[in-house]
Amino acid sequence: MDHVDGCQPSDAAFVQTKFNEGQPRFSPNSRWLAYVSDETGRNEVYVQPFPGPGRRVRISTDGGEAPIWSRDGREVFYLSGAELMAVKVSAGAVDLSPQKPERLFRKNRCSLCSGLEYDVAPDGRFLMIQPLEGTVPSAPIAVVLNWSEELKARVPMK
Repeated sequence: MDHVDGCQPSDAAFVQTKFNEGQPRFSPNSRWLAYVSDETGRNEVYVQPFPGPGRRVRISTDGGEAPIWSRDGREVFYLSGAELMAVKVSAGAVDLSPQKPERLFRKNRCSLCSGLEYDVAPDGRFLMIQPLEGTVPSAPIAVVLNWSEELKARVPMK
């Protein structure tokens, strides 16, 4: 993870291990970084102070990805399979104490989405990309080249 949320790459990586790390999200006060690592053999959500010092804390317990902070920084939301989870966190000067994750609700996952499928609005509502029931996940797309010429041939000008 060489850079985060639009920051420019620096000479040194903030997190650099032999594992895959990604999906970084800063807390609202920019003092904490939530991210995903696969060091346990599956994706899990971790939080650590930014830029440090302090220890990192795993906040997911049964897999997790796509972390997002609540607007007040007192909760971290993440996806665990098709479930949206919430973890209340208490942040000290250099340490974070998470509570047990709670399942909020199930969410139909968007197989075509690459990246974030949800966000939290300022008023606390969840905004989500949801697949429509009965839709084909990968409908074909027709690309028409020189469409203006085809239009002229099909609809003669008077």
